[in-house]
Amino acid sequence: MSVREHIRVNMTLCFSQGQAAAVYAATKGSKEPVYVSPFVGRLDDRGENGIDLVKNIKTMYRNGDRHVHVLAASIRHLDHLLASFALDVELATVPAKVIEKWAASNFPMPDRDFTYNAIGANDQPLKPIPYKELDLNLSWQSFEITHELTTKGIQKFVADYRSTLKRSA
Repeated sequence: MSVREHIRVNMTLCFSQGQAAAVYAATKGSKEPVYVSPFVGRLDDRGENGIDLVKNIKTMYRNGDRHVHVLAASIRHLDHLLASFALDVELATVPAKVIEKWAASNFPMPDRDFTYNAIGANDQPLKPIPYKELDLNLSWQSFEITHELTTKGIQKFVADYRSTLKRSA
């Protein structure tokens, strides 16, 4: 058994289907849980339909070996949560305000007819994110993994980490 089979991974700050494909390819053979975390709300903030990315990743993984799970992240409102449930995500990170709204609504679950209303700020329709046919049998290096929001997110993580070092010094 190789070391690779025992690596636990959550690829956070996922903003593209190519990034999710790379995670799948890089972790093939893993016996441990592997997650990819598309940041729905941050894509919505840019006017793109973040739920489309979740749907595209779930569709892409459908014909795979199911070793990678989808953790819907940056959930901003109840419709994000319900759409994530409708898409059968394995996990979601949800702020308390959304859980409270879900509870106040008596914990509704989406039915077969559920449709996500992709409306962003100022009631503007969110731009669809088209599905890309990607071959999950390729090496992880063959996928485009750069994304502006991933870079910004990593820079923010680093700044936050450095600020904790300054406080403890």
